[in-house]
Amino acid sequence: MSGILSYDGTAFSGYQVQPDQRTVQGTLDKVLQQMHKGEAVKTTASGRTDTGVHAVGQVFHFDTPLTIAPDAWKRALNTLLPDDIRLVSMKEVEPEFHARFDVVAKEYRYRILRSEDGDVFKRHHTYHFPYEIDVERMREAALFLLGEHDFTSFCSAKTEVVDKVRIVHRLEIKETDDELVVSIEGNGFLYNMVRIIVGTLLEIGSCKKSPEDVPEMLAAKDRDVAGKTAPGHGLYLWKVRYVNDE
Repeated sequence: MSGILSYDGTAFSGYQVQPDQRTVQGTLDKVLQQMHKGEAVKTTASGRTDTGVHAVGQVFHFDTPLTIAPDAWKRALNTLLPDDIRLVSMKEVEPEFHARFDVVAKEYRYRILRSEDGDVFKRHHTYHFPYEIDVERMREAALFLLGEHDFTSFCSAKTEVVDKVRIVHRLEIKETDDELVVSIEGNGFLYNMVRIIVGTLLEIGSCKKSPEDVPEMLAAKDRDVAGKTAPGHGLYLWKVRYVNDE
């Protein structure tokens, strides 16, 4: 079975199971274990999200001996899951389907609140940035990040992945009321890559860096040359795409 989850990451220590921590995967696995009468169920997601990061379309899969219709799975899981996790949909998939390894693209969105005073109701779901921003400078800089690049400068120094080449298919910055929304889609993302890109674009929009600095950042392959890492609570895993998506 495969499902799509939405969750508010505010009260979770990320997606992946961690000892003595409340995580999305840990919460989901406990509910599935309950439905399987105490038998442990291993779930696999499209990828992990960090503490405070949200998801609209996280995909996961698991094997089960139960013969339950997808709609019944959805009703049962949503009855047992806490209010900050919702199962959006569930469907049967081929046994060889893998929620992580079969991904062909992911879309993330990052919400930036621009109002001077902030918003108490958005404080866990947007990054409050009440400073002057030149959005056109940000858009100009974003063009340099499109395509295939080595993103060493735009990932955490803790990244253990050796191959840091990724393809960014789309990078858009939209203005909606008092927010900026940065949407980025690519074939994959390194640890903190989206948040570092957002932090760098904000520094460029604030005239601390220039759009023309971006090619030099990419060429340097040095985390120290890019901008700060934007906070996790403004980030959403929006959609995960697969070859056979309808």
